[in-house]
Amino acid sequence: KVSESVREKAWKTYESLSAVDGALACHKKKKETWGVCIFIVAIDLDEVTFTFTELLKSISISVCTFFQFLKEVDVNMDTVSTKVDSTVSRLKKKYDVLVALYHKFERTCGLIYVEQPSSEISAEISSVLVLKNYWITFLLAKGKVLQVEDDLVISFQLLLCVLDYFIKLSPPAMLKEPYKSAMTAATVNGSARTPRRGQNRSTRTAKQLDTDTKIIEILCKEHDCNLDEVKNVYLTSFIPFLNSAGIVASNGLPEVEVILKQYDELYLKNKDIDARLFLNHDETLQPDVVACSQLERTPLKNSPEEEISLILPQTPVRAAMNNIQQLIMILNSAPDKPSDTLITYFNNCTVNPHDSILKRVESLDHVFKKKFAEAVGQGWAEIGSQRYKLGVRLYYRVMESMLKSEEERLSVQNFSTLLNDNIFHTSLLACAVEVVMATYGRNASQCDGTSAETDLSFPWILNVFDLKAFDFYKVIESFIRAEPSLTREMIKHLERCEHRIMESLAWQSGSPLFDLIKQSKEREGQTDQPETTSTPSTPFQHNHTAADLYLSPVRSPKKKASGPPPSANSTPDAQSGATPQTQKPQKSTSLSLFYKKVYLLAYRRLHILFLQLLSEHPDLEPLIWTLFQHTLQNEYELMRDRHLDQIMMCSMYGICKVKNVDLRFKIIVSAYKELCNTNQETFKRVLIREEQYDSIIVFYNLVFMQKLKTNILQYASNRPPTLSPIPHIPRSPYQFSNSPRRVPAGNNIYISPLKSPYKFSDGFQSPTKMTPRSRILVSIGESFGTSEKFQKINQMLCNSEGQLKRSAEVSAAPKPLKRLRFDIEGQDEADGSKHLPQESKFQQKLAEMTSTRTRMQKQKLNDGNDTLTSEEK
Repeated sequence: KVSESVREKAWKTYESLSAVDGALACHKKKKETWGVCIFIVAIDLDEVTFTFTELLKSISISVCTFFQFLKEVDVNMDTVSTKVDSTVSRLKKKYDVLVALYHKFERTCGLIYVEQPSSEISAEISSVLVLKNYWITFLLAKGKVLQVEDDLVISFQLLLCVLDYFIKLSPPAMLKEPYKSAMTAATVNGSARTPRRGQNRSTRTAKQLDTDTKIIEILCKEHDCNLDEVKNVYLTSFIPFLNSAGIVASNGLPEVEVILKQYDELYLKNKDIDARLFLNHDETLQPDVVACSQLERTPLKNSPEEEISLILPQTPVRAAMNNIQQLIMILNSAPDKPSDTLITYFNNCTVNPHDSILKRVESLDHVFKKKFAEAVGQGWAEIGSQRYKLGVRLYYRVMESMLKSEEERLSVQNFSTLLNDNIFHTSLLACAVEVVMATYGRNASQCDGTSAETDLSFPWILNVFDLKAFDFYKVIESFIRAEPSLTREMIKHLERCEHRIMESLAWQSGSPLFDLIKQSKEREGQTDQPETTSTPSTPFQHNHTAADLYLSPVRSPKKKASGPPPSANSTPDAQSGATPQTQKPQKSTSLSLFYKKVYLLAYRRLHILFLQLLSEHPDLEPLIWTLFQHTLQNEYELMRDRHLDQIMMCSMYGICKVKNVDLRFKIIVSAYKELCNTNQETFKRVLIREEQYDSIIVFYNLVFMQKLKTNILQYASNRPPTLSPIPHIPRSPYQFSNSPRRVPAGNNIYISPLKSPYKFSDGFQSPTKMTPRSRILVSIGESFGTSEKFQKINQMLCNSEGQLKRSAEVSAAPKPLKRLRFDIEGQDEADGSKHLPQESKFQQKLAEMTSTRTRMQKQKLNDGNDTLTSEEK
């Protein structure tokens, strides 16, 4: 099936890989390497004449192993192109969703159908109601009506529609409870299970759903899925699919041969994964625990003496549903329109913004609905509108919270300029909608902590609302502070959005950032040192609000940057932001804060990469940072349409080159690929000049080195440039204490804050998972086992104290551990609390655990002084 041109180029690629010293065990994996070469070349040449599954079958390799091997094959930066990377990314996301859905489908069918139907059910009926018919019908529906096939939530809602349809066509004798009772009741009440001739199928099925929602209600309750959303999917997407596909026979059941033929056409057209093979548990589709996303596994049976079973991570579907339920419960009580409190704020404004706010919300509703339908499929417009409305509720809720905080901070009530700022409102609404979209858009890959993106992921919302990334950035920190109910996952998501803006999106041509820098340079009256970048080592203070940033520049250069903005409580004329001709342009708070955040992000990235590659040369880090910081400050045009990490890697390479330290770009790139949230396009496709892109090595030689050659050579002299101070890195203002903290002295006892997500059942919240996954889990206030368990823990804690005392006697006092250091004399250094001597050791430790857990949950936003050792865990 492979063309001659593909075969010839693939052979050259194979030979070049074989020639790379130590790059691959090509002689051991000749067939796999040859298959990967064909795959790479066929995509690059747009001559894919085979399906992905056919390739996997021909080289006897699984999806996960193939992806892992392809990663190993990319020993040189040009082996795998960005075009291949994007194709692999799409395949990976689709595979992750399919694996998650099939596991859920298999388990759900096991809960619906009896394993051995009674003899009263005819062989003909039972044969057509096998998993095969269900699954292939779902695959066909998914392929026909969904343009975004890696959307886990929408796909699962569609799967529930398929299940509901088939259950209603099943004899009650095949069903388990509660489905059997629901179907029996429906039959007694005259449910339209038997089609009526001459009646339109669409009308018939819609009526059937309206009159008999019991099954779909049970399915939604069982999976914590929103009933209204699933019914909407049923009516707007599933029924049109049944009508257009022509797959339903007179008895209402899809004809197996018809759906097989249609799915085969779809599969051959897409040339990707044959998802029918999941039914056979085909080895090419089996997930690999190491190479692929973590999926829920069946717990291993514990040994007889162990009574507590291990609690494993949730399945991707369950995690997504829980997050959605949590969001909906928060917003269910929130109004769709401005509250009385907000209206009071509006009325207090010099210019009342009420009408303009409502008009903006309405107009963006139409825009969002249209763009959502274009991205997902025309049948999904109403689903998009539902999600937008949730975003609007969150928008009003956060706006009210922000205004209350500003009123407390400034003791004023007139926020006319801020509330009449179109960019502020668009940014705030976009942020609210992004939170909703990210909650619903959870990809199956995200269950293992990776940052998988879908077509609707950020920065999609910026394009929908025609919003500049730099303007969106201004609202993020205040948004997080204003909404305390945001889950840890959403806070991490918004923080990642902020990082993406700082590392590349804000530096795109047309960004307001460059105008601000230009104005700043004019203000300073010099061309080489914009005000933006002064004092990178100043301790970072997270005390700026959205009002500060959207109304910036507002301050006189003589005033401190941390003071309240006079714009918020001054007259409308003073708030206008207009600067008289005779005055110097004012300092930009938003620019100054942005640069400080960029420095923090840049140094954290550099430090992590430096530790991996140059830990034996600690003297080089301040040199690299100085060059890196100098470039961002004085040669910021190098960042235009480029990425922060590109400047970082070039700075590292340049200093190593001038200091005669052997560090090749290939090694830098290999280490960089292993960092969190990196994209191969960052080093494979760098802007060289207008509309011309090449690898980072070409960028270094033709652009970076040419621009900074004089500066770089100074580091080789005896009088190098003055070193830039290392930024003071505070704890992220958004971070939860997200990792279990270990009690010292080596025992396996940890303290962990209560984890989300929650399972919302019967109106109560109960944790669905806890960490650490250890043999003994202690939840304060809950019984967890027999008295022997308490004795075992007590003994471990006593041993812990004994080890500390012994170490104190032998040597100097042990070095204080950060936060959870238990003092030798029973004092918790974190809060200095003492305990009564008559308390047992275990009581003391439990009290300390309780105190610590409370503090850890409170420090969600207020801990700004601790050093964060890594960018993200």
